[in-house]
Amino acid sequence: MSVAVSLAAPTRQSKPRFSLPRIAAFIILASLSLVAVYPFVWMVFTSLRERNTIFNGPFIPTKIIFDAYPAAWQQTQFGAHFLNSVVISAFSLAGILFFSTVSGYAFAKLKFPFKRLIYILLLSTMAMPAASLIIPLYLQVKSLGLLNSQHGLILVYIGSMSPFSILLMRSFFELLPNELIEAARIDGSSEWGTFYRVALPLVRPGIGTVVILQFLALWNEFLYATVLIQDSAKQPLQPVIFNLVGQFNTNWPSLAASLTMAIVPVVIVYINMQKQFVAGLTQGAVKG
Repeated sequence: MSVAVSLAAPTRQSKPRFSLPRIAAFIILASLSLVAVYPFVWMVFTSLRERNTIFNGPFIPTKIIFDAYPAAWQQTQFGAHFLNSVVISAFSLAGILFFSTVSGYAFAKLKFPFKRLIYILLLSTMAMPAASLIIPLYLQVKSLGLLNSQHGLILVYIGSMSPFSILLMRSFFELLPNELIEAARIDGSSEWGTFYRVALPLVRPGIGTVVILQFLALWNEFLYATVLIQDSAKQPLQPVIFNLVGQFNTNWPSLAASLTMAIVPVVIVYINMQKQFVAGLTQGAVKG
């Protein structure tokens, strides 16, 4: 006598499409997205409306005009200062990437004397507010003869922003298996070759994260650019745009138009690096 045994897999009950937790999460995320997007939308609409309707007109302008853009371009000499920002940000970012990748690899995979002490001292610089360093930095840059020059500002950016990037890159290099590094060394690869050919291509998400975060910080930096470069012809965009804010009167459409044009490079960089950025944010959560 045989007994029939049912091997049918139990059916999995699907979650309801609309549940209270999902609706609550959607409302919260939509509210946060609205709060984040609203200033950008208001800025764009302000650049397209008449000056006398900034605060008493409808949110969406009834009459769209583009006069603020050529006016802002001429008033701020936007093209020249835009080029200054590109040059300063590009060279600063290149220096930050070089020092952060090399130092991050060294702190993660190499052994050398006082390694932990040096790392702690390096990270301790991140605890100092930028405003507290402005006077000693000013005196140091002046003593080197680099005051009022883009070279001095680039060196300050590299020195002040590299510690955070080193911290990020060290965490990405630590995710690489030590066996992979040892295998490259056994095969006769030099330490520089191991870093450049083996380790560096595997931490592209980390590099993308550093590029986006530091380019955003470099492009929007205001304090050092204002204090260390007082020649308006050499200044980047941010101090020049700030000069559009008057003590008693401000041309809001021109200011909004300048800001709208100024954020275009940030958007372009993020669009091109977003895959690496997202991968960099999630790489540390999934290991193995």
